[in-house]
Amino acid sequence: MKLSSRGRGCCVAGSRERGPPPRSPFVHQLRLGPLQKAKIAFMTLTLFPIRLFFAAFMMLLAWPFAFIASMGSDEQELEKPLSWWRKIVDVLLKAIMRMMWLAGGFHWINVKGRRALPAEAAILTVAPHSSYFDAIPVTMTFASIVMKAESKDIPVWGTLIKYIRPVFVSRSDQDSRRKTVEEIKRRAQSDGKWPQIMIFPEGTCTNRSCLITFKPGAFIPGVPVQPVVLRYPNKLDTITWTWQGPGALEILWLTLCQFHNSVEIEFLPVYIPSEEERRNPVLYANNVRRVMAEALGVSVTDYTFEDCQLALAEGQLRLPSDTCLLEFAKLVRSLGLKPETLEDDLEKYATSAMKMKEEKVDLKEFSAYLEFPVSHTLESMFALFDENEDGVIDVREFVIALSVVCKPSKTLETIQLAFQLYQSENGTITQDDLAHILKTAMGVSQINVTHLFRAVDEEEKGKITYDDFYRFAELHPHFAEDYLYPDQMGAEHGLETSSRSAPNGICTDFSPENAEDKNKPLQKKLN
Repeated sequence: MKLSSRGRGCCVAGSRERGPPPRSPFVHQLRLGPLQKAKIAFMTLTLFPIRLFFAAFMMLLAWPFAFIASMGSDEQELEKPLSWWRKIVDVLLKAIMRMMWLAGGFHWINVKGRRALPAEAAILTVAPHSSYFDAIPVTMTFASIVMKAESKDIPVWGTLIKYIRPVFVSRSDQDSRRKTVEEIKRRAQSDGKWPQIMIFPEGTCTNRSCLITFKPGAFIPGVPVQPVVLRYPNKLDTITWTWQGPGALEILWLTLCQFHNSVEIEFLPVYIPSEEERRNPVLYANNVRRVMAEALGVSVTDYTFEDCQLALAEGQLRLPSDTCLLEFAKLVRSLGLKPETLEDDLEKYATSAMKMKEEKVDLKEFSAYLEFPVSHTLESMFALFDENEDGVIDVREFVIALSVVCKPSKTLETIQLAFQLYQSENGTITQDDLAHILKTAMGVSQINVTHLFRAVDEEEKGKITYDDFYRFAELHPHFAEDYLYPDQMGAEHGLETSSRSAPNGICTDFSPENAEDKNKPLQKKLN
């Protein structure tokens, strides 16, 4: 596979080119100097325990008010204007929550623009989503949010969540997602009877270097939305909580150890969709994202929540930052290959590739092989594998790449399949074959496998079998880290696998599977 000649970054610029973002929007590296470490040590022994106690006390103080106000609330009552005593509870809870953030060092919150009325914009779309501190605008507005159903069972916090009348969704229940979208539609089209819904459309946390793909759930109702952008202009970024980087407790500790934490919330003008955008939620989402990126001064990227899972999957081959497989995964989705049938498709393509052996195909033959008509998407996918730009590719590379996308954590299954595709009649492969396999499995243009091959080929026969490789991998479960990565990239460039569960902030994925627009235009790859 070949990489774009235009840089190795992950973010594809939108309407305006900006400075290159970090390698991955899902990685946050926090480096502390000696002076900063000394300050944190001092704050840990002095201010930190006081702040932590006071913040916890404020949350506990809010609980009885939220509990009493939530008792006996039915749907019809919620659609009515707040009674006088509930308005008092609302003011008290907002004051208590503000004191909680004050205890955390957020001494003042800079708010720009005007928050629209519910009748003007029923949905507030907030980005970038980078931390659980993004709950600040939620507690300021008490807008409803979309939350995982399990959240309501969390002691104290669950009661506060229920008070703001959220839309609950179960990520594991596909029918629940459909019902969630229907509920959002119903509330959004109620002419302001329901509170506004605050949605984080990115669906996961990033490092704010760019805006990843917005999920279309917030835009399916086709009603006006108000974009809201968040900024944390702090010299030391202890706020960001991504897939790879400081954990939740470390973020809390470091943030409470800062004397002051800055946050800016900007309410942008209400975005009224066109008729075309009402019919096409993906187009609507992309256009709103572009407006928000312009306000933030950052790029947009075609990365998605699923791409993050692929990039940071727990496997023996972690993907390097300059991998082409994320772009390949995007093309797979755009081509129309469905996740639920992907493994069956992989088996079919692998069987055909084994029959073809080393035979190379042109674009027309590749189209017939996949049983998809020639299109811009297919041409872009073909270009990824046309390394020599001679108009032909080896479909075995396509099968290996598809296997990684299908089973990102099952490294040995992909390598076993690759051996079956490349092995000779006696079941062996050469060092060049192993280089082709690993180059494709990692999505890079060049790789040096000499050290690894010699380690596997103990008898120095110049060829190895899958059994040889499997035995070696059993004895050396970190073989890629030990034999490949030191030669391929510095430690700071890789996307390291994390054993902890991925953070999800305060947002959730509620978009139905069929909400994707398979015909949306693709960013053309620059070769």
